[in-house]
Amino acid sequence: MPRSLTQHLPLSRYRIDRDHAARDRPQLFDELAADPDARIVALWRGEVLLTTARDAATAPALALLPWASAPAEALRIYLGRTLEAEGGVPAGAAITAVVLDDESGPALEADVTRWASPRTLGHRLGDRDAGLAIEALGLANWHDTHRFSPRTGNPTVAAKAGWVRVDVETGAELFPRTDAAVIVGITDADDRLVLGSNALWESNRFSLLAGFVEPGESLEAAVVREVFEESGLRVIDAEYVGSQPWPFPASLMLGFRARLDPAHANDLRPDGAEILDLRWFSRDELAASLGEILLPGRTSIARAIIEDWFGGSLDAP
Repeated sequence: MPRSLTQHLPLSRYRIDRDHAARDRPQLFDELAADPDARIVALWRGEVLLTTARDAATAPALALLPWASAPAEALRIYLGRTLEAEGGVPAGAAITAVVLDDESGPALEADVTRWASPRTLGHRLGDRDAGLAIEALGLANWHDTHRFSPRTGNPTVAAKAGWVRVDVETGAELFPRTDAAVIVGITDADDRLVLGSNALWESNRFSLLAGFVEPGESLEAAVVREVFEESGLRVIDAEYVGSQPWPFPASLMLGFRARLDPAHANDLRPDGAEILDLRWFSRDELAASLGEILLPGRTSIARAIIEDWFGGSLDAP
C-alpha cells in the first residue's frame, strides 16, 4: 500500500477541536460575546486577516481578534476551540470566523497587505492557523452560494452557529457540501510523469490532470475517465495517496497515482478545451525545464504528488 501524503499536505493540517456539540446551543454566540478568551478570524473577499503585513521573510499568522472587533450583524461561523496555547491565545479559546462585506472589511483593516489568500499563503501558516483558515473559507464560500434554497428558491438564513442554513418559509435545513475531485500523477513504463497545461492558466504552467467525480462514479472510475477525456491516455492501477481540502471554492482534492496501460497506444491527445498541451517528463527533464515552465504552487496537492514522484523538493516557487 502506498504511503499517505495527507499528513504532509499544507491545507490538511489541523490543530483545533471543532467542538461540534456547541453548535446546537442557541445562545452560543451570546456566551462567546461575554468570554474574554473568545477570538475571531476575519474574512474579506476570500482572504484572511494576518497579524502583520505580508513579508516573504517572516512566517505569517492569523490575526485572532477579540470578539467585539467586528460588527455584530456580520455572519459568524463557530470554528471550534484551540488545543494548546499559541501566539497569546490560551488553550481552549473559542474561535469564530466573521465574514465581512466591502464596508466592514476595510473598516476593520484598511492595509490590504494584511489580507491574504490561503490559496497562495496556506503552506506558510502554522498548523493551527492553516486549519482555521481553510475551515473558515470553506464555510464562508458555502454560505455565499446558498443564500437561497436550491429546492424552493426561498431565502435562507444561517443557524446552528453557522453550520446550517434554514429555508425561511419551509424550515428545511441545508448543510455544507464539498465537491469531490480526483487529481492524478500518471507515469509510464519509464517512470516519466505526464503534465498538462490548462486553458485557464498561463501557457507555460503545467500540472497534474484532475477533474470532478460524477454522480454514481467511484473515485477510481473517475480517475480513468478524467484522464482519458483530457489526454487520450488509458491508465490502470489507480492508487489513492492522500487528500486535501481545496475551498476555492468548495472542493476536496483526492490524490491518486496511476500507470499507463500498456495494452493501448496512448498517444498524447489534449482535449483542446480544458487541456491545451501535454508533455512527458523524466526527472532530469523536469529539473532542466524549471526555468521554462511553471509548476503548481506549494499549497497544492499537485505540487506534493509531483515532488513525491521526483524524490525531493523542486527548486521552483
